[in-house]
Amino acid sequence: MMRPALPAPLAGLPWRVLLMVAAIGGFGLVVLFSAANGSLRPWALPQGVRFVVFLTGAVVLSRIPLDWVRRAAFPAYGALLIALLLVEMLGAVRGGSQRWLDLGFIRLQPSELMKLAIVLACARFYELLPAAETRRFQAIWPAAVLIGLPAVLVMLQPDLGTALMICAGGGTVMFLAGVPLRLFIGGAAGVAVAAPLAFMFLLHDYQRNRVLIFMDPESDPLGTGYHISQSKIAIGSGGLFGKGFLNGTQSHLDYLPEGHTDFVFATMAEEWGLAGGVFVIAAFLLVIRWGVNVGVKAETRFAKLTAAGLSATIFYYVAINLMMVMGLAPVVGIPLPLVSFGGSAQMTVLISLGLLMAIDRDNRRSARW
Repeated sequence: MMRPALPAPLAGLPWRVLLMVAAIGGFGLVVLFSAANGSLRPWALPQGVRFVVFLTGAVVLSRIPLDWVRRAAFPAYGALLIALLLVEMLGAVRGGSQRWLDLGFIRLQPSELMKLAIVLACARFYELLPAAETRRFQAIWPAAVLIGLPAVLVMLQPDLGTALMICAGGGTVMFLAGVPLRLFIGGAAGVAVAAPLAFMFLLHDYQRNRVLIFMDPESDPLGTGYHISQSKIAIGSGGLFGKGFLNGTQSHLDYLPEGHTDFVFATMAEEWGLAGGVFVIAAFLLVIRWGVNVGVKAETRFAKLTAAGLSATIFYYVAINLMMVMGLAPVVGIPLPLVSFGGSAQMTVLISLGLLMAIDRDNRRSARW
């Protein structure tokens, strides 16, 4: 009998998905290398090191028993809620926002991890709730509180984009758990009524300006609308196959602000064109599709809701960022994960990948039994 080429733990990994994720991350490093005018520093090298570390961590996380994840759902949510409170009191300020806890060896952004914790906490709540109770009011308000508390704390930082993603992740789990659609329609109507008041009294001036510029980006092309205008120019000038590696003008001549973070897709599209954009979008869609299939095959309610919620979280990252850089949504500071420079979104998505692989491993083990 021939021995397997890989040890059993490694042979059981979803290698096609891992290779797809590695391809996205590798392409991101190429884009960051170009954004720095052909230099590994200051972006590509640190990003590459973090990617290897977090991807290795995702593989290790995939070996954790799913029961451990289930038991850790509420404690992890509680710990991150306390961390968000500490951010309000002791958080480090960068760029006018107070979002980080300075731990000395690392700056931790608890709001990023809350995007995952809210999915786990809501999935655990609906697993514990009897199925017959899902369509009653007691299935609504506890989950609404779980979602609302961190969303409010994140809004105070202020970070509108992350608060919206926390609400979207938790809301997705609520919907998939069986909460009646009429309640979501009622909630949407309530939000529509409250939106003008929130716009006037809750949003900061720069957030209101972003919404107004989204509605009419040409009204201030050299001011608040500069980001969107330059992003559109960069994407449009790339054409079908782009201007070529290291030949982008908008990013290299510093016309495109944040070309290595929030607007990295515009940097990529200028040099790699529509072909590069289609590759990135298709690769993400394949990873998301795999995550949804993991949820479909899961045996337990917690696993199904967690897999679907984590897959939706990755989708929201990609969809909101692409809509933002194309002028289809207001600029809310959501990066393109695995491509934009920065460790927070990269860490969140790769932890999601690790948890999805843990659920996938549990599915295959259940199928064997």
